[in-house]
Amino acid sequence: MTKVKSYLSLIKFSHTIFAMPFAFIGFFIGLFEITSLIPGWHKTIFPPQFNWKDLGIKFGLVILCMVFARSAAMAFNRYLDRRYDAKNPRTAIREIPSGIITAKNALAFTIISSLLFIGCTFFINQLCFYLSPVALAVVLGYSYTKRFTPLCHLILGVGLSLAPIGAYLAVTGHFSLLPVIFSLAVIFWVSGFDIIYALQDEEFDKSEQLYSIPVWLGKAKALRVSELLHLLSAAAVVTAGFVGKFGWLYWMGAAVFVFMLVYQHSVVKPTDLRKVNLAFMTANGIASVVFAIFVIADLFVSL
Repeated sequence: MTKVKSYLSLIKFSHTIFAMPFAFIGFFIGLFEITSLIPGWHKTIFPPQFNWKDLGIKFGLVILCMVFARSAAMAFNRYLDRRYDAKNPRTAIREIPSGIITAKNALAFTIISSLLFIGCTFFINQLCFYLSPVALAVVLGYSYTKRFTPLCHLILGVGLSLAPIGAYLAVTGHFSLLPVIFSLAVIFWVSGFDIIYALQDEEFDKSEQLYSIPVWLGKAKALRVSELLHLLSAAAVVTAGFVGKFGWLYWMGAAVFVFMLVYQHSVVKPTDLRKVNLAFMTANGIASVVFAIFVIADLFVSL
């Protein structure tokens, strides 16, 4: 059990709460799209001629894909950053620099998680399987970006934004505008809060010649960029509401999501970073979970 806890800590399993709810949104949007095309759907949640057992299996595979892809990405990030983590007082207690998990085992964990992710996509559909290396390239490639560009936060956002599109593809097997809009909301949302999180390491990153928006622009201007990105995220959420013709429950969820964006900027100041973790984990965790619950509930209520 101790080893399991160590690996869960290595990959920050609790942070799955950020993208997973958006994967659920993509999945249920896809579900409601295909079931509405089945004769006999009308106003019933369980239409005839639909294989709910297969859907349940696919839903489980989507969850596993999310877990494995994110596990691979986090383990690889910790593996690549082990030298920097050992030097940074804030991160020196992490599993690899502290010796709890060896670098070799972290890399092996990355490879195994990546293979399991690809394996799961194989059982979902052909399109997801063919696109799985692209998804892995994005989520694993992010770990290199802070070595050469301050736009690394946007790459992280792109990685997590694959959740609603990927889950939608798992159900429908084709692309559509609505999940893409939700993905844009995720890109801007994640990029914005990652900038806030990076404020803590501005001085260290400078000393190690690493790149980030705070290093590039300073704390105050970095927060302005974060605010702009979160404004764009809110705009994407509103746009999705109109494009998807959602009802009042969606707009309640959207209001909570936007409020949590505003809240995190109210508690973090350039000269006071004591509440960064509150903004990063609590505010964003609430934003994603509550929003997803209201979006999915709206889909059922609109039947």
